[in-house]
Amino acid sequence: MLEDLERIVRDPKRISTSAAVRQRHSQDLTSYHAEHLPDVVIYPKDKEELREIITYANQTGCPIVPFGLGTSVEGQVVPVQGGISLDFTHMNRILEIRADDFAVRVEPGVTRMQLNQELKKYGLFFPIDPGVDATLGGMAATNASGCSAVRYGMTRDQILGMEAVLADGSWIRTGSLAKKSSAGYHLTHLLAGSEGTLAIFTELTLRVYGLPDTFLYATAVFPDLQKACKAANQMLYRSIQPGKLELVDEYTLQAINAYKQTKYEEKPTLFLELSGWKSSVTAEWERVKEIIRDEGACGWSHTFDETIGDQLWDARRHAALAIAASAPDKKLMTTDVCVPLSVLPEAVSFAREVMQAENLQGAILGHIGDGNYHAVFPIDRSLPEEVAKAEKVNKRIVRFALERGGTCTGEHGIGLGKKQYLTEEHGDAVLWMKKIKEVFDPNHILNPGKIF
Repeated sequence: MLEDLERIVRDPKRISTSAAVRQRHSQDLTSYHAEHLPDVVIYPKDKEELREIITYANQTGCPIVPFGLGTSVEGQVVPVQGGISLDFTHMNRILEIRADDFAVRVEPGVTRMQLNQELKKYGLFFPIDPGVDATLGGMAATNASGCSAVRYGMTRDQILGMEAVLADGSWIRTGSLAKKSSAGYHLTHLLAGSEGTLAIFTELTLRVYGLPDTFLYATAVFPDLQKACKAANQMLYRSIQPGKLELVDEYTLQAINAYKQTKYEEKPTLFLELSGWKSSVTAEWERVKEIIRDEGACGWSHTFDETIGDQLWDARRHAALAIAASAPDKKLMTTDVCVPLSVLPEAVSFAREVMQAENLQGAILGHIGDGNYHAVFPIDRSLPEEVAKAEKVNKRIVRFALERGGTCTGEHGIGLGKKQYLTEEHGDAVLWMKKIKEVFDPNHILNPGKIF
């Protein structure tokens, strides 16, 4: 099989069976999921070559797992059945920027920061910020969101269309450059978030936006998590539209201060960004101050200085790495529930109570503006009792969310870690999801072992 694949790829630098390369593709960045080695790693150069590889894999029953930069946290990139790990770092061209249409076409290996560096020349930006500099293909596959979700939603909301290779090697193109459409089934939204189990993306057409005139960056410190959550809710209830609205607790800030050598006050804190015309941003900040003062904030600050703002969001983006660095011999288990906004203060307090009851040290942070929060705890995978304790806490947090109309995953996807909760959340609808999988991938070669 390797000889056959080498005849397809024809470049020894883009196909590897070395131990180091395979190890790199055996796991994601920080999560606790067990490692599995692929048999071979291939770096496709274009969609024609990719199509040949997938066609051959389908004919031979060889598993294929897409790999961007490995930043997913639910094991989506782990090749649990071996086979081919498809690394998309060579398919990283920005194909077209249509500034007047507020749209771009990119290959899946383009990263978020790479795209924004190019878009800045046109006064545009792509808003979704999952924290790390992930590939856009990976973000589309997991339907990532992040810090800007409170205003811009998820990656799925930014995809106008896509081109993808199906398991049998055929191509499909979905969507268009139009901002809306009522033509047929919404295959774009079906494939976005499918975690590489239905098709492999070769091209994405994305919505982009004009850069705001002014940015205001702020922090607000609270005595407890519940007050911080209530303040965030009040902002939204009063029609304030932040570009970013994040919660970080005292444990997260302890880790960030140690990792980044910063000096943030180690209490529950809201990180906030307002954007638009300076006059409107300034007026909005005055309203925000009234709200956080009424909700018991014990301190706040703001700046228009872009350098300080970049430092603020850089600290938030590195939160997971900071928590991981605080326990270098452990891996992270991360909950990813999303609840209705009215439930959020209670949900965050419940998460803290459950962790304390199990004597489990961990951090709480999240995209509080859309009800999505994470409880993050480092665990030693070699200690079964520690893993069991973490899984017990995770289960209680997830079920609390499900019982109150929430979801088991707001942005990380199902992957390996949330499979047991999918049926609890969706019931018999999961049977229809499996039927869709059978239609798209009857030989089960596309990222097998994930979601179901």
